[in-house]
Amino acid sequence: MNTQVPDQNIQKDVIALKLNRGQRLLMIGDSITDCERKYPYGEGLFQGVGKGYVALVDALLQTAYPERNIRVTNMGISGNTVRDLKARWSRDVLELKPDWLSVMIGINDVWRQFDQPSIPESHVNLEEYETTLGELVDAALPGLKGLVLMTPFFIEPNPEDAMRKRMDAYGQVTRRIAERCGAIFVDTQAAFAPALNYMHPTALASDRVHPTLSGHMMIARAFLQAIGFDWGRLEAASHDGL
Repeated sequence: MNTQVPDQNIQKDVIALKLNRGQRLLMIGDSITDCERKYPYGEGLFQGVGKGYVALVDALLQTAYPERNIRVTNMGISGNTVRDLKARWSRDVLELKPDWLSVMIGINDVWRQFDQPSIPESHVNLEEYETTLGELVDAALPGLKGLVLMTPFFIEPNPEDAMRKRMDAYGQVTRRIAERCGAIFVDTQAAFAPALNYMHPTALASDRVHPTLSGHMMIARAFLQAIGFDWGRLEAASHDGL
């Protein structure tokens, strides 16, 4: 009886976590993803994956699932919009042949409409955002084992705030595309909601966009929950040396 319990636990774990042994997870986006990652490829030693949610995802996967040897690559670039992703999609996604792809883009597409209202060429309207993101997803899907689409966000609890309201509209586009193509959807905006019951948004991001480490952990937690991460394995690792 006792010898069968570990086997049963392993079987449940294999079903839970969607990433398999030796697979590559590529995460792409803007400054929230970038977070001082290494160039040209955000991976490897000396915090090559950066200092944000990607680094936390990588650390937690390596701690809880060391036997899977999952490769995490950070291809975020600060200031990017979905237009910028389109310009580098072939080089920074398709040519790297990831097994899993995570995309979080749209913050700058919206933000430029507010902090640069007199420079309309820097704005990415909702229609362009939907068309472009859809095209990028369609181009990547044939080579993927899995896709995760994460909403852009604005750390503001009032849904009627002008920038929050527009960001939510871009988030709904992300949801529609995820539903259309069968991707895993992560409502990043919702990941901050519980904490905002207890703290002002500037405690999580002074500009309500670039999170503190706690904010990045909330993003990482939402992502990991979506891909079936077993949080119990962190405790098991401390006791069993997994």
